[in-house]
Amino acid sequence: MAKRKRDYYAVLGVTRSATEIEIKRAFRELARKHHPDVQTESDAGERFREINEAYAVLCDSDARARYDRWGHADEGASGLGAVVDAAQDMINDVLRRRRNKQRGRDLRYTLEITFEEAAFGVSKVIQIPDGSSHDRDFTVVVPAGTKEGAVKMIKGEGEPGKGGAAPGDLHVIVRVAEHATFRREGIDVHSDYTISFTQAALGAVLDLPTLDGPVKMRIPEGTQPGRIFRIRGRGIPQASGKTAPRGDHLVHVQVEVPTELTARQRELIEELARTTGEDGKPTEPQKKRLIDRVRSLLDE
Repeated sequence: MAKRKRDYYAVLGVTRSATEIEIKRAFRELARKHHPDVQTESDAGERFREINEAYAVLCDSDARARYDRWGHADEGASGLGAVVDAAQDMINDVLRRRRNKQRGRDLRYTLEITFEEAAFGVSKVIQIPDGSSHDRDFTVVVPAGTKEGAVKMIKGEGEPGKGGAAPGDLHVIVRVAEHATFRREGIDVHSDYTISFTQAALGAVLDLPTLDGPVKMRIPEGTQPGRIFRIRGRGIPQASGKTAPRGDHLVHVQVEVPTELTARQRELIEELARTTGEDGKPTEPQKKRLIDRVRSLLDE
């Protein structure tokens, strides 16, 4: 076991508050007294080395300040060396633990829901493999108004971590199936609805499909192809509950033009043409142009 070093102030026989001049004076006296050429004792050389070491530290203001704070650089638990060694050991231990620790991987699950479920919200039970022969069940709450591609994170339900590290997370990705009739734009629902030529010309009351079921809507006479009718409050809910604000449902009306006409239908259309300014009985080419014109007008 290494010999414990004496306090440098005690070696020079001064107090910790000694001035630089007092330290220098004490060193000179001790150096003359214990110089190996003067002393014949067996430990004279060691004693002289100790005096010089103490003076080398205490005469340097920076070295003295470090010594006053940390003590001897190699004197054990109370020295600077011990502090450095302890800090290094702690860092090595942290690094070793980090190397052994590994956070669990995140898991992904794709949840497919219908257009209506995305609009009004739904709760779904999903099963996630746990790495063994069993599955884990989770209830995923999809809020009203959820959009395609929304991600719900379940914290800490991914794969387990290694070495005591935290587990990963479970990410549930929501996929909304396409609807046969409806399409979504923001909080509004859009749909196309085809009416007949006579319904467009004379008007009608129709049952139009919405998220809430059929809704009666009046189509005024003279409705043109491509006209948009707005049914307010029948779109996507912005929150759960019956009183939650909602978007609108926009119906894009298309007019179906007949591709084949009976003799009576042709006669009626020709009569319509005459009442709208086509004088005289049209010839076959004129009748064809008239029908084509009517069709083109309805297709606009």
